[in-house]
Amino acid sequence: MDNLSVIEQLIEALKCLPGVGPKTAQRMVLHLLERDRDGARHLADKLQLAMDSVSHCHHCRNFTEINVCPICESTSRDSSLLCVVENPGDVIAIEHTGHYRGKYFVLMGTLSPIDGIGPNELGIDDLIVRCADGVEEVILAISSSVEGEATSHYISEMIKLKGINVSRIAQGIPIGGDLEYVDGGTLAHALNGRKTV
Repeated sequence: MDNLSVIEQLIEALKCLPGVGPKTAQRMVLHLLERDRDGARHLADKLQLAMDSVSHCHHCRNFTEINVCPICESTSRDSSLLCVVENPGDVIAIEHTGHYRGKYFVLMGTLSPIDGIGPNELGIDDLIVRCADGVEEVILAISSSVEGEATSHYISEMIKLKGINVSRIAQGIPIGGDLEYVDGGTLAHALNGRKTV
């Protein structure tokens, strides 16, 4: 990489972002250089600040600038409910609904032995310890991928051994979705997760 020009190095660096390939990275770099050098400097400053000041909450593992995040510190949240999610983006999505008032535990991934991600990497021992602190229900809000299913099953078995209720968020047909366009797996989850009206 040393023999690349500064522009080529920046293009390579931007390719680390999800969904950014060589052409998109090149367009971004050229835009910043041609039209928005102040924006580029601001972006560089904020990236540096985030890399230096953001770490993980000691309780839930979500991103935070302090030792314990505001959600974990809040006394108005229901500490008996613990929602287990894959990543910080899931916390943001659930918080945007305005319907959940419990606390969280962020796994930062799913079980994937082929990638070297096991229970230790996901902090499952920390999750079990956290559950011993007055948690009455653990809600699994984990994707329905193969890895997500395996992770949900593993966690539910561990939590059930502690005598704590475990539930899983409903999965199925999106609001406004037509059945003819829904895949078979999603439709099966929707049928199995049906409730009385």
